[in-house]
Amino acid sequence: MILAGDIGGTKIHFGLFDWDNKRVDPIREDTLYSADYESLEDAITEFLEDANSTTPEEENLGEEEDLSEAKRPSSPADLAITAACFGVPGPVLNNACRTTNIPWTIEGDKLAKFLNVPHVRLLNDLEATGHGLLLLREDELEDLNPNATSPPPDGTRALLAAGTGLGESILFWANHEYHICPSEGGHTDFAPNNDLEIDLLRYLRTSYLHVSYERVLSGPGLHLIYQFLRDTKKNEPTWFAEKLPTGDPAALIAEAGLQKKPEICHQALQAFVSIYGSEAGNLALKTLARGGVYLGGGIAPKILPALKEDPFLKAFLGKGRYKRLLNTIPVRVILNPQTALLGAASIAAGLAS
Repeated sequence: MILAGDIGGTKIHFGLFDWDNKRVDPIREDTLYSADYESLEDAITEFLEDANSTTPEEENLGEEEDLSEAKRPSSPADLAITAACFGVPGPVLNNACRTTNIPWTIEGDKLAKFLNVPHVRLLNDLEATGHGLLLLREDELEDLNPNATSPPPDGTRALLAAGTGLGESILFWANHEYHICPSEGGHTDFAPNNDLEIDLLRYLRTSYLHVSYERVLSGPGLHLIYQFLRDTKKNEPTWFAEKLPTGDPAALIAEAGLQKKPEICHQALQAFVSIYGSEAGNLALKTLARGGVYLGGGIAPKILPALKEDPFLKAFLGKGRYKRLLNTIPVRVILNPQTALLGAASIAAGLAS
């Protein structure tokens, strides 16, 4: 059995897999909140304890049936984990990572000792997503560029994912297979493309010395765009101002933006989508991504109707003389929220074998 994890700045997705040579569904999975734990080890402990408390066989029994105590695992070791892999939010150097949006330092060697397994590998979270992308079915992807041509089977693919942060990676073809190159491209300088975005940059520079793409192209970034419009356009309705503190601001703004009510949320979402398209086009040009550009993370599937509107594709194509080239490149949204988890599991399976 292998343990895989997709470690995010907000949520942690764990899965236990009985993986052989092809993609399988997890036999047990759970989602935890990163802020509830002081370390990855603490989160793993809770997940494995919950996995031990109820076996898959018990879940299939009726309320009046039960398994004997002898059949229940008594410790995490009884799960017989042989390898583990985790996608983590930050650069992985020497199988260790100081995470970007949560105050953790994660070390693969220490995790191996903690889990009592010979192999634990850490991947950048977008590297894990890249491995998972190679396992997806066609029905787990949604096309955004209707004019795209069929991509070559060995074409470079670009991947970017807006969530709590902004991750990017590149899939390049060599020796008859794809290899995933991690990056920290989300932390490159934000480049405004119109007067509104120039004003947004000026607004953010009053609070931040460095304004990266992640600063605006993420869940917190959508909230910052909203605050910029509120403070400069003075068009925040009272009823929404009172609603905003009651939940996740980015989720509330995105939901209201899709409904186009209030108008400030629609404007914020349109600006966000345009910036997303622009950076997707930047990455396509930097990598010559003839194999396609893929949008991962938790935000894209939730705002899919907005991504299908004009601002995204217009910004993606708006690269002057290279518009014609970009118009041939597929742009696809990853719909499966377990993509990074599947990618980490596939690497753990390789370690176990």
